[in-house]
Amino acid sequence: MATTTAAERRDQAKSAYNAFLAVCPSRQLLDRLSDKWVVLVLCALGGDGAGNAGSPASMRYSELSRLIAGVSPKMLTQTLRSLERDGLITRTVTPTVPVTVDYALTDLGLSLHQTTRQLRTWAQDHMDAVQARRDHYDADD
Repeated sequence: MATTTAAERRDQAKSAYNAFLAVCPSRQLLDRLSDKWVVLVLCALGGDGAGNAGSPASMRYSELSRLIAGVSPKMLTQTLRSLERDGLITRTVTPTVPVTVDYALTDLGLSLHQTTRQLRTWAQDHMDAVQARRDHYDADD
């Protein structure tokens, strides 16, 4: 019987990821990434927010809260915690009075940033067409 190393088992599992299967862990990740708050937080930290020059930025909680209209404190906190857990952002605490907490994209988060930017841009660019189709669909009911 051949034995496999931990690295070989990880490689086998990685090649077996299939989000169409209910038990695949990548499905949970896709569920997380499809959340609107996740997309907006990643875009904001990637420098796509109002007033940013388009380069990744470290932001404080209050800055993110002001930039992302409509997000409740609870949802922003949950979103930031989940992104930190997944390794997409870092949370840096500076012991000042009051304590300063900054959030920034990790290299892994940066690798996802362009995709979230494209998704946000697509939604903004095609909203008129989608709304026209919605109106047409609703009128047929």
